[in-house]
Amino acid sequence: MSVSDEVRGQLAVKFRVLFPHLDERQRRLLMGAEARILGHGGIRAVARAAQVSETTVRKGVDELEAGEEPLGRVRKTGGGRKKAVDLDPGLRRALLALVEPDERGDPMSPLRWTVKSTRSLAAELTRQGHRVSADTVGDLLREEGFSLRAGAKTIEGKQHPDRDAQFRYINDQARQHMDVGQPVISVDTKKKKELVGDYKNAGRQWRPTGEPALVRTHDFLDRQGPGKAIPYGIYDIAANTGWVSVGTDHDTAAFAVASIRRWWQARGRHDYPAAGRLLITADAGGSNGYRTRTWKTELAALAAETGLDITVCHMPPGTSKWNKIEHRLFSHISMNWRGRPLTSHDVIVNSIAATTRTGLTVHAELDPGTYDTGIKVTDSDIDALPMHRHRFHGDWNYTLHPQPRDTPRSASNPRPAGGTSPQSCLGCLRNPELTGMPESALDELISQLAQDLDELREQGRLRQRGGERIRARGAGAKDKLTTGDRVLATVLYQRKLGTRELLAQLFGVNASTLTRAVHQVQPLLARRGYTIPPSTARFRTPADIAAFLASSSPTEIKSAC
Repeated sequence: MSVSDEVRGQLAVKFRVLFPHLDERQRRLLMGAEARILGHGGIRAVARAAQVSETTVRKGVDELEAGEEPLGRVRKTGGGRKKAVDLDPGLRRALLALVEPDERGDPMSPLRWTVKSTRSLAAELTRQGHRVSADTVGDLLREEGFSLRAGAKTIEGKQHPDRDAQFRYINDQARQHMDVGQPVISVDTKKKKELVGDYKNAGRQWRPTGEPALVRTHDFLDRQGPGKAIPYGIYDIAANTGWVSVGTDHDTAAFAVASIRRWWQARGRHDYPAAGRLLITADAGGSNGYRTRTWKTELAALAAETGLDITVCHMPPGTSKWNKIEHRLFSHISMNWRGRPLTSHDVIVNSIAATTRTGLTVHAELDPGTYDTGIKVTDSDIDALPMHRHRFHGDWNYTLHPQPRDTPRSASNPRPAGGTSPQSCLGCLRNPELTGMPESALDELISQLAQDLDELREQGRLRQRGGERIRARGAGAKDKLTTGDRVLATVLYQRKLGTRELLAQLFGVNASTLTRAVHQVQPLLARRGYTIPPSTARFRTPADIAAFLASSSPTEIKSAC
């Protein structure tokens, strides 16, 4: 009995309605059920109505007649198209060689210096004979534990050995000031100098669909436009308040101190009416860096104006991101104006002033002043400052006083009167505070090295003469540095108290003479296993050393050897 055209038409309508809602296995079982109901010729009739092969319908009949439990899946295990990595065993190894050329692959891989996107990786693999799509490459990378990652800023370079100690010192100074109600501020220039105009600003903001803010295609500063903005911030740590001066000229030390002066006149003196001291924490570089001489002279002027003892503690080199102003003020400002073109200085000032986060309040104002660059500050200008360098890293930590302080005679005039040599004052350089060892230990060290140094001297003289000596030992010109002086100079040099020029000045010789002495003694110290640990004190002039020794109290010093 043949199946009529009317029945096949009815089946075709049924399949057309139901198939879009069924998966592959459900369709197969439905067609098998219909074929069994029709009996002889049903398989062919159902296949024509569903527009599939008779084999597919026959599989459905067989599955129904087998009486098996539901599989819980469309296909049997192993069914369907094979994975590319199964068909091509070398695909995974070739992919890893591209994404990890330093460890597993060719270091000259063409993709080593390009962005390794799934599309570029798929193209290169196809070129090598591995036909694969970008989606498959992404699946394989995820199986191997890869994911899209941005660079993480965690490598800080070589750390200064006193980094942690300086952080502890800053914390102690801040605690001492705040415990007695003295102001503590964190200062810095915002790292990104903002272009003023219709330039693109990083980030996104909510706007009507299809109406993005139109900005320039290139961020080239228009010399005829408003120019740039230089935000310099002062963050009051105790009060959780911020002050930002938006400069329009140059980021100089004078601009930095002018911003602090504005903060003090407008807020600081009112918030801290009984203040006699001010602690400033700043980065190691930039306009407020510890090597910037103008920064110190401008702060000295501010100290004289306000009557404050201004203490500055610099962050160790390479740690600017730990300055509190970065994550307590500047980060919130950047979030506040993200995605918004900074079309004018007023927009910048108002955006900064509108920044509020968890109790933080910010004041901002424009500083249209001009600040010259290239200002020279001489050594004598620095020497004349009423500045006291702290015993711990005097290069990073120092205090500027409102009035010149009374200094010991040796600090104001390190060379004795009457034209005598500085060597007449060398006794103070043997101070354990400088050498890091008791004087008895220094004398012992000198006696141990004396014979070796004497032999080196004779060998050098022999090379100069080209033959044996004619005169007895001790005859002829005297050495500019005695054996004890050479050892002492080397110890002070390895203590890193100052430059070779400073040490040469203290010993009354030129830098070349002192350098030769250091080169003679250093190998002898290493040969005998002596280690001279560096000091945390840093000096720039003989006056600094004299002031340091005058303020130091007698302490027990352990031998540095």
